[in-house]
Amino acid sequence: MNVLVVGGCSYNSMIYLDEFPRETETHRAKNFQETVGSTGAGKTLNLCRFGMNVTFHAMIGRDRYGESIKRTFAAEPATFLHDVDPNGTERHVNLMNADGERISIFVVEATPEPDIDYGRLNDLVETSEALLINPVDYTRPLLSAAERHDTPIWCDVHAYDGEDPHFDAFVEAADYLFMSEEGIDDPSGFMHERVEAGTDLVVCTRGADGSTALTSDGTWIETPAEPFEMVDTNGAGDAYVSGFLHGHAQEKDVETCMRLGTLAGGLAVGSYELAHPDLSVDRLTAEYERRYGGDP
Repeated sequence: MNVLVVGGCSYNSMIYLDEFPRETETHRAKNFQETVGSTGAGKTLNLCRFGMNVTFHAMIGRDRYGESIKRTFAAEPATFLHDVDPNGTERHVNLMNADGERISIFVVEATPEPDIDYGRLNDLVETSEALLINPVDYTRPLLSAAERHDTPIWCDVHAYDGEDPHFDAFVEAADYLFMSEEGIDDPSGFMHERVEAGTDLVVCTRGADGSTALTSDGTWIETPAEPFEMVDTNGAGDAYVSGFLHGHAQEKDVETCMRLGTLAGGLAVGSYELAHPDLSVDRLTAEYERRYGGDP
């Protein structure tokens, strides 16, 4: 499957602590790393390991962080395209506690409306079998391009609260909509609203409580979480979407896709990387057979 991933790339400082600071004093980190981050990067790295033909477009700066991002994707089986953000490469400082909770501090933010040539991106939308669009400002013009070319729109709105207008266009355009229950009071009600409005599928991840899905014909599906050793929760949601899309590309039913997403997400939390270093189709299939019995 040819997948175009757009938006969602940063260079992050990851600081791991036993607990978040409560006092203004010196604290010592358990671990620290600087690495490529954000949702588009995470999805791209996971999809590559499933053998998909992935093109990833992002905004980066003319700085050492942008160079590090380019080196990272030069070593991956993905086509990495970028335009220059005059603000520099987006950067986050993420504080992680022992429970996997995160405090994100945006220290360099992306330019909302960069001056870029959308022509080549529109061409890529036309030739892609799926547009995995991340809800950042510069990707908005691609929503109409996907609708013109009948390219299915996959969008992950993460901890969306159901009201933030920033997400409106993405939510309304998505054919396949992914979300987390973390930010919304009534995820089930929202899911039904979206399907009634024409969304083909809505999937809601629920952390340790698994995930739920609502299909266009009104079928409600629930899958439990699977136990995995937790090292770092960053990238779990992106891995879930990637595992689901992998199953979809193989024409698996929704429940099987949800299970594949669950396993990909579970593997992701077992490493400090956005995609588990050992992730592959074979590894995912083996996990599926071990935990569910039979082939996916």
